[in-house]
Amino acid sequence: METVSPDGRPAPALQIRLLGPMAVERGGVPVDLPASRKVRALTAYLALSARPVGRGRLCEIFFEGPDDPRGELRWCLSKIRGLVDGPGTSRVVARADTVALDLADAAVDVTMVDAAFAAGLDGLPTELLDGLASLFAGDLLEGLELARSPVFDAWLAAERRRLRERHRALLDHLAARETGSARIRRLEALAALAPTELEVQRRLIGALLDEGLPAEADARVEAAVGHFQAEGLDPAPLRHMRRQLRPAAPARSAPAAVLPVDDVAPPPGPVPGGPRRASLAVMPFRAAPAEGPGGPADALATDIATRLAKLRILVVIAPASVFALRDRGMGAAEAAGLLGVDYRVTGTIRQAGGRTMVTAELAEAATGRLLWAEDYRPRAADAFLLVEEIGDRIVAAVAEEVEASERNRAILKPPNGLDAWEALHRGLWHMYRFSQDDNALARGFLARATTLDPTFSRAWAALSFTHFQDAFQGWAPREAEIGRALETAGRSLGADDRDPSAHWAMGRALWLQGRQDLALPELEQAIDLSPNFAQGHYSLAFVHSQDGDAAAAIGYSDESRRLSPFDPMLFGIYGARAMALMRLGRYAEAADWAIRAAARPNAHAHIQAIAAYALTLAGRPGEAVAYRAAIARTAPGYTVAQFLTAMRFDDEATATFRAAAERLGKER
Repeated sequence: METVSPDGRPAPALQIRLLGPMAVERGGVPVDLPASRKVRALTAYLALSARPVGRGRLCEIFFEGPDDPRGELRWCLSKIRGLVDGPGTSRVVARADTVALDLADAAVDVTMVDAAFAAGLDGLPTELLDGLASLFAGDLLEGLELARSPVFDAWLAAERRRLRERHRALLDHLAARETGSARIRRLEALAALAPTELEVQRRLIGALLDEGLPAEADARVEAAVGHFQAEGLDPAPLRHMRRQLRPAAPARSAPAAVLPVDDVAPPPGPVPGGPRRASLAVMPFRAAPAEGPGGPADALATDIATRLAKLRILVVIAPASVFALRDRGMGAAEAAGLLGVDYRVTGTIRQAGGRTMVTAELAEAATGRLLWAEDYRPRAADAFLLVEEIGDRIVAAVAEEVEASERNRAILKPPNGLDAWEALHRGLWHMYRFSQDDNALARGFLARATTLDPTFSRAWAALSFTHFQDAFQGWAPREAEIGRALETAGRSLGADDRDPSAHWAMGRALWLQGRQDLALPELEQAIDLSPNFAQGHYSLAFVHSQDGDAAAAIGYSDESRRLSPFDPMLFGIYGARAMALMRLGRYAEAADWAIRAAARPNAHAHIQAIAAYALTLAGRPGEAVAYRAAIARTAPGYTVAQFLTAMRFDDEATATFRAAAERLGKER
């Protein structure tokens, strides 16, 4: 592995590459890495730790599950010694309570990059910066995520984000120094890192035009449009920016530092060639005390915008466009008006007395009417962990409030005047009432949405769910509705296979068909595409609660509830948790959660039945009989056979529910 040393010294005997797939060389010869992912992860963690790490802390991060975490740690350290130690050289420093790696005579690519930034890029030669940029062979520890190690995963995510910013800063610095084709190559690399940032695309397109390459510039615009659309972002500013740039311009020695206002303002109205969608801009969060660009406040705003875009329910303005307006001194209300969005998110991060406080608000852009506001006092002390902890909660709240606002707006409009977006939300309003009549009305509005816009993936997914409901509730012939649920879910995937709701719809339809082996990967793909997609987590809880990993079902249920604490399907989230607890024999807990499920608005007969059976198993027959009576009023003739037909329990759980129903039937 060829490396560059900031001070020009010869490459040392031990070299560790952490950028991209992990690699180690001793004396220029590659060393086989240990098979254990934890050994490699622990090596990297220690290599990048600024000081010795306590053994207890390492056990919490890497070995919380094993019966003998300290024994596991000792075993891993023995493997690390074989990896990094040389003849007469012991680099693993293990004392009674701490562990460290002594890498003073080694070259670690991340450490070399950090040293260059500490020294200041302006004073370093271009050749050295070029060598440092070449070290970035991918993300930090590419492919080395660990299962069931959330603290390590959070650390890795924060470090990856930090190093991506350093990579971008290096490329940006080199692009400012270079001209001609060399500058274009740097900007192309920068655009590959940030394909949806308008300022990066503007600089690259400007450089191509500077070199007299208008055709290449136009091709770059179209490629960038594809990236924007794939992420659910509005591509109109790209084409607007291209029109603002001259066909060719005199060569510039350095790119402009800030976008002109005209270059970030999209033309009014819907995206050309596409249907209308509600739009939103996440404004840069204010920090107190003030911080420079790229700090936790900017990181939080960027993270929220990115996660909202991944949900693919809104057009989200690229953060670079919003930050450019901030850098021009423009306030949030003025910037939102210029961008032409429907909603704006603003917030502050305050540091006081060693505590961090975050405030976030959602408002209608046109009227300034406040729709939602919340104060957070996160547990995380680390700035980047704060982004992870708070970002999820803000994204969930904003998505829910925008959806509710759009549903309420659509319900007030005459049905014949609805566009595809409004028809979707009118359909969702009825769909979430969970009655047979409302489900039929929902299907009509959703069919209208797909007719108006056959590429509307989310409308197809919701239409699939109405067929799921007809089959699941027994409101229509089951097999025919399963076929329709599968067909419309397929149309959703065909319209946009990166939409998490499309995979959610397909997963639920496959589960209806009895294909859990195919349903689970689809549902897992939904949350892989968008970790904030609460319905994906709930559906995994629902499937696992019946014929899967009951403990995992509880975890998915809790995550869904955390992401969407006021979800219209909260009764199902609670109900899945109750069913999982019953399968684990924890009947008292199951009864409490089932009661909470049945108390939610629109809880249907199957949810009431879960409460009745859980209370029976928990030895609370009087309360169980009350739920049996409630079912008789809303669904006369309801039987345990209907319940078991709707669900797909394994044999043991089926026997448990039959026994509960038999006991309940004897109660008076």
